[in-house]
Amino acid sequence: MNITTLGLELPTDPRWVNIAAMQLGDILIDHAYCEQKAASSCISLIVHYPEKTRLVEVLTPIVAEEWGHFQRVLKELRSRGLSLGRQRKDEYVGQLMKLVRNKGDYEEALLDKLLVCALVEARSCERFKLLSEKLEDAKLVKFYRELMISEAGHYRTFLELAETYCPKELVRQRWKEFLQAEAEIIQGLKPRSDRMH
Repeated sequence: MNITTLGLELPTDPRWVNIAAMQLGDILIDHAYCEQKAASSCISLIVHYPEKTRLVEVLTPIVAEEWGHFQRVLKELRSRGLSLGRQRKDEYVGQLMKLVRNKGDYEEALLDKLLVCALVEARSCERFKLLSEKLEDAKLVKFYRELMISEAGHYRTFLELAETYCPKELVRQRWKEFLQAEAEIIQGLKPRSDRMH
């Protein structure tokens, strides 16, 4: 799997994985919260769009899967003698959420929220791949390889849901806009040793 497969326009700064490898405890804590927020985002979509039967059917098992990932990261933290700690502000997701059109058309907001979720999953997948290839800890290499495969599936699921509820041409146009904006966000963020994104 590579960045082309994921559709991302800008690869992660190669320094990120080297910095992350030196601060694995911080990365695992941030990762735990990312999984928690992924589950919460799916729940929020279900709550706000309960009439979208396909969305509810598809996202319900993803909620369980993301929560399972959260539990797995917690277990990894415990095995290292680490506690969860306080949640940190996710500047990356915060900037992506500014792209969502919350005022006006109900369907436009749904499309944008689904595309934000797809972007977060795609970027997470790319970062998990880097960790699975570069870390020396064999247990974490296996762990992140498994999660990379899962996140890739989620990324596609959110795009498919967008195309279920919106015209494909509109989805493609908006997705292109989001990819360009995401690349600019990534370019503007400094690599952090304590952040998954």
